[in-house]
Amino acid sequence: MEGLLQTLGVIGIAILVVIGLLAGLLASLIAGGDRGLYMVVGVIAALATPFVLALIGVGVIAAYGIAAILVAAIVGAAIVLLIVQAVSGNRRGR
Repeated sequence: MEGLLQTLGVIGIAILVVIGLLAGLLASLIAGGDRGLYMVVGVIAALATPFVLALIGVGVIAAYGIAAILVAAIVGAAIVLLIVQAVSGNRRGR
């Protein structure tokens, strides 16, 4: 876990936050849901995904460095946002 934090650093974490914000914004534009909710969930998912993968032992993150972490964050945020959309339903027009 310390290796992941050292790999990320402050700039890496800031990039993950931006990825989460963009993923949430994009999801809200596509799904028409609550923009604030999607952006918060996107940030949480983008920050959590690399750590969850490290906890379950996915070594590819460490092997390929920050690029793999960023890709994992994008995919993780997208998956979580799809789950939120499915659970909350489309609230456009209400």
